[in-house]
Amino acid sequence: MTTHATTRRVTAQPRIAAATAEYRRELARRRRRSDLLVIALWASGAAAASLFLASGGASQFTSVAETITSVGIVAGLIGTDFILVMLVLAARIPIIDATIGHDRAIALHRALGKPALYLLLGHGVLLLIGYGMTTGINPIVEIGPMLSLPDMPLAFIALGLLIAVVVSSLVAVRRRFSYEGWHLIHLLSYVAVLFALPHQLSVGGVLSDGTLQRVYWIALYVVAIGSIVTFRFAEPIVSSLRHRLRVSAVTAIAPGVTTIQFSGRALRELGASGGQFFIWRFWTGRTWWHSHPLSLSAMPTNTSARITVRALGEGSAQLGTLPVGTRVSIEGPYGLFSNAARTSPKFAIIAAGIGVTPVRALLEQSSFEPGEATVLLRASTPEETYHWDEIRAIAAAKGAACYTMVGHRPRYTASWMSAADADRGVTLATAFPDLADSDVYLCGPTPWLDLVEAEVRAAGLRPHQIHAERFDW
Repeated sequence: MTTHATTRRVTAQPRIAAATAEYRRELARRRRRSDLLVIALWASGAAAASLFLASGGASQFTSVAETITSVGIVAGLIGTDFILVMLVLAARIPIIDATIGHDRAIALHRALGKPALYLLLGHGVLLLIGYGMTTGINPIVEIGPMLSLPDMPLAFIALGLLIAVVVSSLVAVRRRFSYEGWHLIHLLSYVAVLFALPHQLSVGGVLSDGTLQRVYWIALYVVAIGSIVTFRFAEPIVSSLRHRLRVSAVTAIAPGVTTIQFSGRALRELGASGGQFFIWRFWTGRTWWHSHPLSLSAMPTNTSARITVRALGEGSAQLGTLPVGTRVSIEGPYGLFSNAARTSPKFAIIAAGIGVTPVRALLEQSSFEPGEATVLLRASTPEETYHWDEIRAIAAAKGAACYTMVGHRPRYTASWMSAADADRGVTLATAFPDLADSDVYLCGPTPWLDLVEAEVRAAGLRPHQIHAERFDW
């Protein structure tokens, strides 16, 4: 491990204490908003169930057939509510992103997928059984009469589409698709949600015309679909037209790694923080249908911005040949891998490979006193030291310690360090003496990052002190 800037200790305890208190107050505010989101999530499920009771459902448990039918109706209401909540979580609403971050919102979105599908499958099966018991018809045969009800064919199509979406999102299945192919299938969930609505309003008495239950249910749809339309489509289009981004330069900085410079208008008004990412779309005939979630590799000026791309697939490889002048549209900025997540004046950065991209911008923007920040840059070979000179220069100018670690990992043990540094006894504690009192920012390939994060957790850091940016979807 090599040192490139020397830490200058500052013993300004009153200032550090005041800054820590302010960071902790902001953390407390985020946690309160997060708690409210969780409460709203569960309350919406309870409210969906209460719609059945408000329509006189409590009196419909007088026989086994009615009980099964009633449970099926409640399952359908809660399952549909979960689907609408999933849309809200995927809508990239700024307040949700600033509270729990885009990655946690999407993780929660995914976690609700299976329960929602199971509830909706249960809804269909229980209704077939309940109706079959009431009419004396085999549940399978009951499908025929059910399909003859108004809007029920659309409901069956909606359920089939949801099954396809959830199955395509299973990890083992998702890896067989490109991101664009998977995303195209995922868009069917919007069609499913709209196809399911008519039968909810026309069949049964829970959402009867003129009731408060019906008004509430339609309002849920308006919020969910409105969020998607506003934040996934309208706002990005307006932002892209306003800032008029175009590719101004494309430069190869290493084999398979390219920086892309942009020109534009009022780019500081995008409100981006170092470490955040945008979703970029480049309007050429070969690339317009690919969207790329990529972090800024430098803080934007009012007229320019920069990203750094490593060719990891067909789509990202094409970005190295973009013509100057290519129009660019954007969504974002997104993510809490930024100063917004800080809980302490002191912080540590550990990055590997192309993971240096967001941490370079993060270090550039972060405020700290000399001696309060430490950076460790990791690469397997000297060819993978992208932007290291820039990061060293920023670290030196701001008084941060900067260490570099080059070499392959040891084969005899699971370690995120190089074999040479592991052999000579380098540890987290020797590289980061203030680790326990710091925020830790980690970015790099997922298997490597998992090893670092496990060691950081083992060192006793609490979850709110650890901020990891992963390159997966």
